[in-house]
Amino acid sequence: MHPKDGAVDAEAASFRSTHWSVVLTAAQDQTPAGQAALAELYRSYWYPLYAHVRRQSYSPQDSQDLTQSFFLHLLERRGLTQVDPVKGRFRSFLLASLQNFLITAQRRERTIKRGGLCTFISLEAEAVECRYQLEPADDLALTAEQIFDARWALSLLNEAMKSVQALYVARGKEKTFDTLKSFLASGSTKEFSSYHDAAATLGVSEAAVNTLIHRLRRQYSVALRREVARTVSEPAAIDDEIHLLFEALVAAEGYLAQ
Repeated sequence: MHPKDGAVDAEAASFRSTHWSVVLTAAQDQTPAGQAALAELYRSYWYPLYAHVRRQSYSPQDSQDLTQSFFLHLLERRGLTQVDPVKGRFRSFLLASLQNFLITAQRRERTIKRGGLCTFISLEAEAVECRYQLEPADDLALTAEQIFDARWALSLLNEAMKSVQALYVARGKEKTFDTLKSFLASGSTKEFSSYHDAAATLGVSEAAVNTLIHRLRRQYSVALRREVARTVSEPAAIDDEIHLLFEALVAAEGYLAQ
């Protein structure tokens, strides 16, 4: 078997047990593992939902309560089953579900305040609102859906970065990661503007730095694909989703707070 075929098979096998429609079905069947997996997905991607609610002129407090209440709605009430989870993207499902929830919910009666059943989701209220306030005023050239997709893309990239960071920390290579992570962003000059600076910091040759950067980028690419795989309905959609999300980021360039 060709090595690439083995990688494809491994990706497909992983996908079958982790992609969002399987997770959602398990969660709505009230299996503990399914609910935990959905909570993990939601914890990773709740900020685009919160920001979308916030843009509907709800207060920070109400936006946080509504976002958590929406999640309980998915877990406990098998809500919004008219949105077919078999096909499509997790971000599209969540946005459509949230919009339906906001239209039909009687907010005061259905909101569960922080400290109740959603204690496993830490919204860190002050930090969340500070992040939202860093975003510029609404851009009339962008739709709410485009802004949501761009925020989703940023959250996805952040999750992939955290996954790679955890890998390096576990291997005692945190300094290597901290030194080289700026090279993952195209054109980034945040901390290290050249291979020479990175090589001096790590005490290795520039050739070694080149190898380390190549390895880091490969690991980040794998982590990104793995993260995207959890949010689409089939492995064949991974590349298309990555392309669409980067398009969303380009369209919203200059709008979103980094």
